[in-house]
Formats: sequence, structure tokens, C-alpha cells
Amino acid sequence: MTAILSSVHARLIASALLVLSLGTVAVAQEENGKSFVENFDSMDRSFWYVSDGWNNGPHQNCTWSKKLVKFEGGQLQLGYQEGKAGDRNYSCGEIQTKGRYRYGTYEARIKTATGPGLNSAFFTYIGPTDKKPHDEIDMEVLGKNTSQVQLNQYISAKGGNEKLVDVAGGADKAFNDYAFVWEPQRLRYFVNGKMVHEVTDPSKIPQNPQKIFFSLWGTDTLKSWMGKFAYNGPTVMNVDRMAFTALGDKCQFPESVACLSN
Repeated sequence: MTAILSSVHARLIASALLVLSLGTVAVAQEENGKSFVENFDSMDRSFWYVSDGWNNGPHQNCTWSKKLVKFEGGQLQLGYQEGKAGDRNYSCGEIQTKGRYRYGTYEARIKTATGPGLNSAFFTYIGPTDKKPHDEIDMEVLGKNTSQVQLNQYISAKGGNEKLVDVAGGADKAFNDYAFVWEPQRLRYFVNGKMVHEVTDPSKIPQNPQKIFFSLWGTDTLKSWMGKFAYNGPTVMNVDRMAFTALGDKCQFPESVACLSN
């Protein structure tokens, strides 16, 4: 429960700090919703926003740094490394879409970072910064046990929907495909093309359009959730491909979960 509450507080703190970093609250944008495939050949700054110069609160032991977000060799690379940054002794990477998305298929091919106390995350989020309730859909690999991915949803800042699912061979040993299909009355999670969890309770399915995030960060304090932090040298979370396929659109590549029959 402590980890759940800390995570909720973390998102709220992150929202407040993002407002401060930008100097003003941006005018709420309309839902984008257009299907796309991102192969990470080059960074489009009009599409992606790179977190830089702040952290998400006392639980986070690293400062977001644009230097640790790279589009290189057809992959997104998010780094974590030792080095004084702001009031933290480590730096880490996060990227988010500027546009918002809702119903459809979200999928990413990821090789996660290694190390206890680290979190390699693929998720959607919206919250108070955008004058919206805190809604979120998570697929997170905790470095303390990279043989599993944690699934979760927040609806109006209420979480507690965690489920752990196995990742054969280890999420940090090779690329694996992670996906979720978000519909008004159903949310399905997939790992390597196989459905591993289905949510049909409307009270546990977000409804607000959200931004898409990738992040790699660490903690000294959330030990019961993420494990006792131990720095074993620089590490990287790699994303080989990311795609959003709007509900009703044709699938965009052969391996896409959107190609499966509903």
C-alpha cells in the first residue's frame, strides 16, 4: 500500500514540478488520436517532449536529463548513471508525447534496464497539470525482478490494480513486445503477442485521453516495491519500436497486436 500511495503522490508531485519547470500551465490540448509508428530514426521535437532538469519527488534518486535520452541506431535509449545533477547523485531519462491519445492499441518493443531499485516504464498518464483527473495505464519492469512486468491502472488517482506477469527469459536480457488495447468497456494487456490480463470492470478503466511516456528512474526509499537500490554502473532501457493504432484503424505492421482478431 505504501508503494501505491507513493506512486500516486509521485505523479502528483511530478505534475506540479513540470508546471514550475515550464513556468506556466499549458492550455489543455485536444485529443490527438491519430495512429502512428515510431521507429526512433530521428527525434521529432514537435511530437516528443524530453524531461530535463527536475525529478518527481523525494522518492526519486535521479534528476531527469535530456543528455540521457537518445535516438540512436533506430532505437530510443533512456539512460541511468551516476553523476551529480541538481540535488540528486544520479541522472536518468524520460520522454513523453506532446499529444494525447485514448482508445486503441499501444505497443512497444523494449529491452529493460538492469539493477535493483530501478524502474523501466512504458505508460500513459494525464493529471492535474493538464486540468484533468489523474488517469494512468502502466507496464513497468522493476529491476529487482526482471522476470516479470507489473500492470496497473489509476482512475482519478485511485490505483491498487497491480498484477505481475511473467516475461520469459528476462525483460533485461532481450527485446520483448509489450502492449495494451484500451477500449471504453475493456482493457487488455499483452506480452509477446499473448493476452496476459483483461479488465472489464468500468470503474477500473480510464476514460481520459493521455500522453504516452517511457521512463527509467531509481529510488532509495521505495524498497518494499522496487527493491533496495544498488548502483552497479550505467544502464540503459532500449525501445526498438513504439506504435499507437486508433480503435477501428487497420494494423500498421505484421507483428502488431492490432492485427489480431477481436
